[in-house]
Amino acid sequence: MSAAGPADQAPPWSADHLRLHRQLRRQPGLLPAGAPLLLSVSGGQDSMAMTGLLADLRRLHGWSLTLWHGDHGWRPESGHQARELAAWAAGEGLPLVLERAHPPPPSEDQARQWRYQRLAKLAALRGMGHVVTGHTATDRAETVLINLARGSHRRGLASLRPSRPLHNDPGGSPQLVRPLLPFCRDDTARICHSRGLPVWLDSSNDDRRYGRNRLRAEVLPVLEALYPGAQRRMSLQAERLAQEDEQHQQLVALALGTLEQRGPMGPGLDRHRLGRLAEANQRALIQHWLRQQGPGELAATTLETLLGSLAPEQGPGQMNMASGWRLGWDRSTLHLIPPAIASP
Repeated sequence: MSAAGPADQAPPWSADHLRLHRQLRRQPGLLPAGAPLLLSVSGGQDSMAMTGLLADLRRLHGWSLTLWHGDHGWRPESGHQARELAAWAAGEGLPLVLERAHPPPPSEDQARQWRYQRLAKLAALRGMGHVVTGHTATDRAETVLINLARGSHRRGLASLRPSRPLHNDPGGSPQLVRPLLPFCRDDTARICHSRGLPVWLDSSNDDRRYGRNRLRAEVLPVLEALYPGAQRRMSLQAERLAQEDEQHQQLVALALGTLEQRGPMGPGLDRHRLGRLAEANQRALIQHWLRQQGPGELAATTLETLLGSLAPEQGPGQMNMASGWRLGWDRSTLHLIPPAIASP
């Protein structure tokens, strides 16, 4: 049980509180003052450290906090741990919503989708614009290494951004916010210990059949031993890449305006002007245009095939895309054909 009392008692203060407080003052849009926040709490050390810090900082930022815990039903002890977490939250005066997946999700990806769907539904029901998770610099460093090993594009190396829409409808989506990215896992362990926060261990985190667990147990410790502070530096590099990608996308959007056309077939790009650009710029413009128009990006090999087909010596043609979309081109224009038109 936590050594701290309910919210009406004076909260503790530490260098970690000051660090997070100053970060949120520098980025007021991340967790706006007075906002109702929905915290995704697994019961592990990262999410518990997040909960403790945000609960302590409420008096300065005016938030109201609601906790949410999703039980995947993967472990025999998960239901008991969920009830213990609920009892702790009640003792702290923090409202908590418990949900259990039926049936249990068959994979990590589907479990994540289930969590985010449930969080989005609850946020919409209660008028909450911010869903908060306890991702840290350690999580970000792991993701960078995994995506680097997979040969990811720069956007993959800029993963786990501080804030993004929770789902694909930016206008109607709450923001998914990760305020602990400047902290690493050693920090959250220290915060839980000093704050007297309970932590519920997930035995599946020790299963080295999962690639992320092996990387966490076998690779990151070696990197930290060789280059102390490696996790934080990798996380900062991911942040720099995210900022560069945002800058790049803004420039691409400006350039795209000189190529866009609209004809009887729908939105299009000037094929001649596109073809005069370097291939790297053609790739960036086409991918940005497709994300903007709706169908989403092409796979790298498909994009290379398209660029070859758009070479000046090539004639008209068509290409099928996902979900019934098509790309078509004549001598002058690359067209995007929506599913309703593409279908017979």
